[in-house]
Amino acid sequence: MAMLETGVPAPDFTLSDDRGRSFSLKRHRGRPVVLSFYCEDDSGGCVTENQEFSALAPEFAKLHIPVVAISPQDVASHKKFSAKYGFAHPLLADPERQAIEPYGLWEKKKLWGHEFMGVLRVTYLVGADGRIAGVFKASRIKGHAQKD
Repeated sequence: MAMLETGVPAPDFTLSDDRGRSFSLKRHRGRPVVLSFYCEDDSGGCVTENQEFSALAPEFAKLHIPVVAISPQDVASHKKFSAKYGFAHPLLADPERQAIEPYGLWEKKKLWGHEFMGVLRVTYLVGADGRIAGVFKASRIKGHAQKD
């Protein structure tokens, strides 16, 4: 499945987070939501990306825009990752790729000559109307959060 483009309806999902709650996109209809998809807990680039979103969380909160980060690791992994770095935003566990695949972010990747399936590092801004309002591909990890 291809990545979603602006203007299309954002697929709904409900996922558990690192704080013992669940997050359902449809419960946030009527206000924008930032969905940051990342590859793996506690890997260098994902630490940087989540630290930047965490630092910007107060700015998003002033605008009443929830920020969540999504990756395929489980809740236990997310709890450990978040506790280690003290992220202000929740990390959603998607081991069955209920959000990752409908958003078109599960693709074949290459690293040092090895091919494997993995998550593309992309942030979606979902508009108050439930449609994709922005697509931000991480061409550089540092500064990605500021693009939103």
